Amino acid sequence: MTWNEPGGGDNKGEKDPWSGNKGKGGGNQGPPDLDEVVKKLQEKLSGIFGGSGNSSGGSGSGGIPGGAATIAVVVIAAIALILVANSFYKIEAAERGVVLRFGAYNQVTDPGLNFKLPLIDEVYKVNIDQISSFSHKAQMLTKDENIIDVELTVQSKIQDPADYLFQDRNPQKTIQDATETAVRETIGKSNLDFILTEGRSSIAADIKERAQKLISAYKTGLEITSINMQPAKPPEQVKSAFDDAIKAREDKERLENEAHAYANQVVPQARGAAARQVQAAKAYEERVIAEAEGESSRFLAVLTEYEKAPEVTRERLYIETVENVLSKTSKVMLDVKSGNSLMYLPLDKLIKSQGTDVGNPTISPITSDYGLTAPLQQQPADTRIRDVNRGRGVR
Repeated sequence: MTWNEPGGGDNKGEKDPWSGNKGKGGGNQGPPDLDEVVKKLQEKLSGIFGGSGNSSGGSGSGGIPGGAATIAVVVIAAIALILVANSFYKIEAAERGVVLRFGAYNQVTDPGLNFKLPLIDEVYKVNIDQISSFSHKAQMLTKDENIIDVELTVQSKIQDPADYLFQDRNPQKTIQDATETAVRETIGKSNLDFILTEGRSSIAADIKERAQKLISAYKTGLEITSINMQPAKPPEQVKSAFDDAIKAREDKERLENEAHAYANQVVPQARGAAARQVQAAKAYEERVIAEAEGESSRFLAVLTEYEKAPEVTRERLYIETVENVLSKTSKVMLDVKSGNSLMYLPLDKLIKSQGTDVGNPTISPITSDYGLTAPLQQQPADTRIRDVNRGRGVR
């Protein structure tokens, strides 16, 4: 038998789980009424918020008017909580907040927790650290009327969030057009050789400067961080001619480098030789001057002695001159007019000296009327003069 099967008995009501009178035969009862649950909830809320708690109906101070006030309070409290929750917003470290008040730009807020007027202010979050990039490739005409293919990559980021959102409808399109304008202007003012060789870095810097001026004038709020320019290439139709030109330029540079290296080697040597000749000339000049001064001093000294004793000095000069002349010959002249001295001639030494040193023969002692007995080459000039003066009786 089921729980709510009809039938008598005292314990039948205990089998009905939906019955509110257990142990009694109160008959069959259904689940609790939904209206009754709502009324109980209203009574509890009225008790919390100061209501009468009477739910019997009527137009008095209980029932429906108290429930409406409670619902209104709950709704107001919920709205207040929602408004308070929407009055604060958080900006990340890489972001900036652009605040609109009544639809018009108001301010830019920094990272952190910020306040806004609910239902009045509107906030747009903009990431200023995000890098955006695009590539540009085109054929362009150089200053010397050559066509080249130029390819570069432009990287940028947001500098002014307010300008980026409200001053330009499409900032990315503007920066692309500005870059193309700057590239054509820069390439059009440069020669081909400069673009293909050492001018790539300077050309990229010029393009960046010109493009930045344009996008700043349009107030795009963007900042160009870098421009990477790929090596410029000639069109495929004339690539072989360009390769030949590049090879010729490389040969020219190689020959110039070799010429500079040769010049750096030869010029110092020539300068050293010139300096050496200059020093030799200065030394020769000093030597000649010194010799001339010595000769003049000697002549003045001889002149002084000649003025003191003309005959003796004249005889001395004669003897020195004869000695100087005869010392370079192999002949020997003797004066034996008034002398009986024995003369010895070393013939073997004279013959030997003719084969080795003809200009300096060995001379034996000679006898003269002045009593000279020593060889002329073995006596100093002063000694010979004293001997001559002694022979003449002069002291």
